[in-house]
Amino acid sequence: MNILTTLSRYDPHVAGTPPLGLDVPTSDIDILCHALDLDRFTTHVWNAFNSSADFRIWQWSGGDKPVIAAFKAEGWQFEIFGQARPVEQQRGWRHFLVEQRLIRLGGKDFVEAVMAFRRSGMKTEPAFAAALDMEGDPYELLFDIASLDEDALVGFLHKAGYI
Repeated sequence: MNILTTLSRYDPHVAGTPPLGLDVPTSDIDILCHALDLDRFTTHVWNAFNSSADFRIWQWSGGDKPVIAAFKAEGWQFEIFGQARPVEQQRGWRHFLVEQRLIRLGGKDFVEAVMAFRRSGMKTEPAFAAALDMEGDPYELLFDIASLDEDALVGFLHKAGYI
């Protein structure tokens, strides 16, 4: 099964902790999709993946009501996220990109700190916020700093003692 090929009409982008090198045994691979017609997306995902192990699909009731499907395949847990906005504008993608940048800028010590929080049971965004000594909603914090330039991100890393 080639998941990305199956989802190709929805501009799939792979995100999550495995591509960042921050996976723990409970990690999943996120695939973010641009789905203008959520009913059609739901039907497509159902038809393609409903025979996969542990398949489930649901729709959030808030925001722009994204559709999420989860299942096991190819030795991994997958979570497909379909939203009626381009992937580049989705919060999950913006989180992923800023996390990539922070890893590149922060180096080994920063990655080790994030991984220590991950291994203690924290989700990815809370682990990044904790490693940066940031207080508040970690999802909002990472979304807010996603648009900052590299100098500003280096400032956060320096303040937290990594640079």
